[in-house]
Amino acid sequence: MLNRTAIESSSTLAPVVEVSQLSRTVAADGGAALHILEDVSFSIRAGEAVAIVGASGSGKSTLLGLLAGLDTPSSGTVRIRGQDLFALDEDGRAALRGASVGFVFQSFQLLPALTALENVMLPLELAGRHDARQEAEAWLGRVGLSARLGHYPRQLSGGEQQRVAVARAFAPRPALVLADEPTGNLDVATGEAVIELMFSLNVESGTTLMLVTHDTALAARCGRSLRLSAGRLVTG
Repeated sequence: MLNRTAIESSSTLAPVVEVSQLSRTVAADGGAALHILEDVSFSIRAGEAVAIVGASGSGKSTLLGLLAGLDTPSSGTVRIRGQDLFALDEDGRAALRGASVGFVFQSFQLLPALTALENVMLPLELAGRHDARQEAEAWLGRVGLSARLGHYPRQLSGGEQQRVAVARAFAPRPALVLADEPTGNLDVATGEAVIELMFSLNVESGTTLMLVTHDTALAARCGRSLRLSAGRLVTG
């Protein structure tokens, strides 16, 4: 694991995320162009915790989808660990996501037919890890769920499901974790516990963390914020 000194020294290396002149335009009713994102540029260093903030409709979710390679831009580039995401075909982008990106969603997105253990094992198995079970057990232990390994999502509380999702995101030790309103479906106390966990893992592992959030208190805890307004980056 990287310690804080290692994280700080990594700032001299290439950014984990580089976004250059990124735009996304779609056709609105009547054929008019609707600019969802316009000329967005920024970079994120290894180990940073960055909030993406802005009003509903400002382009936050679209930006997250582009960073994940789940959507394609009208123009501009996204580089993850130096790799131009959109120079890859769909299979290539999926491989890059599997190797370098973890996800935490507001609605948890656990597979209902798999146990907590199996949900965390899945990305490890897809990465070819022969120790997937042992590693998944260790990560579920780190998030306080050692007694819930065999439970299915329907048998877990919302907070427990989100902790499984956090373990699943961090277990493959990705360079980048993207979190979309990770406390949106949780009560205040449970949400705070999940956020404490995510920030702790961010520091311990050196994984870059990007959070989409409406929560100003949560955004203030990140090292910096990227504010979107009508698809444009207005502060950094």
